[in-house]
Amino acid sequence: MGRRGGTLPGGAAALALGLALLTGCGTTGTATRPTTRPAALPASPSATSDARLCAAIVAHWSREVLDSGTYGDYQSMGLSNGQYEILRDVVDAARVVRHRQGAAAAGRLIDRRARAACTERYRGGAPTGGPWQ
Repeated sequence: MGRRGGTLPGGAAALALGLALLTGCGTTGTATRPTTRPAALPASPSATSDARLCAAIVAHWSREVLDSGTYGDYQSMGLSNGQYEILRDVVDAARVVRHRQGAAAAGRLIDRRARAACTERYRGGAPTGGPWQ
């Protein structure tokens, strides 16, 4: 139908029919999907190392604790006992730096200390100090 309720001119009607057929409108069959992945896409995202994951979660919770002033339960944070010890050390140091140099300096210290401590903790690929830590 045209703008005023009339029929489409012959060329426009043919174009609409062609587009409907190309896009599959009105067909009852199922669409086929390619069976292979395009070459430009990676197979899967790379996994995050244990040390990097530790540093990220410890830094996150260190900021939360520093802002709130209270510690929570390490298990509810998703931390192991050893990671919680790192968090406590990082927060203690960050409080001093925040008081003397400001929040931005404390944030940099949190990132640096969490990365260093977690790298040390996972230097052999597994946490040091036993599986429960």
